[in-house]
Amino acid sequence: MKLGNKTYDILKWIAVIAMPAIGVAIGTIGKGLGYDQTDTILLVWTAIDTLLGSLLGVSTRSYNKGDE
Repeated sequence: MKLGNKTYDILKWIAVIAMPAIGVAIGTIGKGLGYDQTDTILLVWTAIDTLLGSLLGVSTRSYNKGDE
């Protein structure tokens, strides 16, 4: 499946900029407020971000392979 340029750019921004920044905020605020489940939430958050980044990498590779 090939993504459109705009869709790819939005998903890449989410995976590279937004999700890591939100993860830092979750970790900082959660630890600061003493939430016990902060580590679990960050583990899940990071797993989702890694999955999204991996899928985008596969999409990029497929797109570039089609240009050859």
